[in-house]
Amino acid sequence: MVNRPVLETSTGTESADRVADVLIAFAQSDRALGVSEIARTLDLSKAVVHRILQSLASRSIVQPVAGESTYSLGPAAIGLGTKAWSQLDVRSIAAPVLRALRANTRETATLSVLVGHRRVYLDQYESPQEVKMVVEIGPQYALHSGASSRAILAFLPDRFAEEAFQELRGNSPDADETRFRARLAEIRTNGYATSTNERNTGAASIAAPFFDAAGHVLGSVSSSGPAFRYSSSADDEHIVHAGQVVAAAQSITTILEARAAR
Repeated sequence: MVNRPVLETSTGTESADRVADVLIAFAQSDRALGVSEIARTLDLSKAVVHRILQSLASRSIVQPVAGESTYSLGPAAIGLGTKAWSQLDVRSIAAPVLRALRANTRETATLSVLVGHRRVYLDQYESPQEVKMVVEIGPQYALHSGASSRAILAFLPDRFAEEAFQELRGNSPDADETRFRARLAEIRTNGYATSTNERNTGAASIAAPFFDAAGHVLGSVSSSGPAFRYSSSADDEHIVHAGQVVAAAQSITTILEARAAR
């Protein structure tokens, strides 16, 4: 039997409210948080916040940041985020857009979403062609590699790019940060990302981000297929293909904005 910290508050409702407030503080922050900051923001004692964080950490909902006196969301929270995305209607919103993108490009159209500091494929519509790309729904992918990931990363706060590059350098010690940053800047300028032979040999992808009504990036739409069918960025065919992907992502953003305005 695992002994876990018990929250000592006057009532169960008060305890639940405090835990919820702490979780919301993490959800609304783009960085790790410390006990003192949370206590000050929520007008709670440090002792109460510390007990809440201990309880959440024992369940992997938050985790201490190595070398710092702060906490970030943990793997269990990321799992909850994945489940939440599956229950939201963004998948149904995107479905007709993805089907249209597949019809226009004849390549596999995918929907990815940001979950914590990772990307997850939420849906796909496979290419009708015999040779095609098929993705696995559910696994978490790093933000540093692949068009679908970088299309999201380019529009996140800088801390995410710093973290992503450190992770990339851990896998590829020769990674160049200047080039990495330049690619993100190019994505912001063009409105889309590309990749060839990055996560899978022989695979290529074009991806564009979509946003919520407040302008926060939520995920990306991509068109993926075998590299031999994807032209270079200088070709008219590539420009048309990229424009179709960008238009698909913008359609999802427009629908989300309209729903938020109701």
